[in-house]
Amino acid sequence: MNIKKAVFPVAGFGTRFLPATKATPKEMLPIIDKPIIQYAVEEALEAGINEFIFVTHHAKRAIEDHFDENLDLKQRLKNDGKDDLLKLISKVGGKDSKFTFVRQDEPKGLGHAISCAQHLIEQNEYFAVILADDLIINEGKNVTSQLIDIVLEKDKQVIALEAVPSKDISKFGVISFNEQQDDVFHLSGIIEKPDPSEAPSDLAVVGRYIFNQSIFNSIDEKTPGKNGEIQITDAIEKQISNFVGIKFQGRRYDCGSKIGYLKANIELGLKHPEISDDLKNLLKEY
Repeated sequence: MNIKKAVFPVAGFGTRFLPATKATPKEMLPIIDKPIIQYAVEEALEAGINEFIFVTHHAKRAIEDHFDENLDLKQRLKNDGKDDLLKLISKVGGKDSKFTFVRQDEPKGLGHAISCAQHLIEQNEYFAVILADDLIINEGKNVTSQLIDIVLEKDKQVIALEAVPSKDISKFGVISFNEQQDDVFHLSGIIEKPDPSEAPSDLAVVGRYIFNQSIFNSIDEKTPGKNGEIQITDAIEKQISNFVGIKFQGRRYDCGSKIGYLKANIELGLKHPEISDDLKNLLKEY
């Protein structure tokens, strides 16, 4: 079994970062010198994926432009002998990678966004869904690779889990489980954004999924769920016996929030060979 496709839902308006996101997609905001969305695509590429499907809308053209070839800039860098910079702007994945963009006409929830890519997924095919807002960094095998390993082992759909404090539990989908094997949980239920007193566990679903094409059969576009949106959580619940969750190895940064975005810049900046020493000195000043 080869998992070769990843879907990136990027049609949101990014209102928490206004006015910065009025004309710039939030996924194009940089972490140091690379936009958030590129970290997500490179994670998928490292996991063996070479077809990248973006669910977007008309105001997100900058994402498409970013992953397109800029021949004028490449020629200028080549003429100036700046081969190091030329490598940085080369097409992610090279000539074997494929980028496809589909439109979500209006924001109806994550379930609806994922369903917009249905026509690109083959019968019984497994595919990844990556939410770029959740930047997950790991020095070993990345989180998407970890999920793919579980799919290959269990032949089930997989979601990424993280233990979160009670005060934050109502921001997430939360799972219940009937069996645990190390960091793998066999799911018995899932609930979207529960009140802390009603949460079945402290294990929250974060932005990595491996679905089978059959998930589209369970996305009900006629019956919105919580907050009036078509939730992917509802579709997962309908197929819950065919899902496992994994507490992944790695550190997650919520780049959909201002403080999470700042943390990502600082912590990745401290590891960046070009600026780490200067940043350490700057932090000491504060």
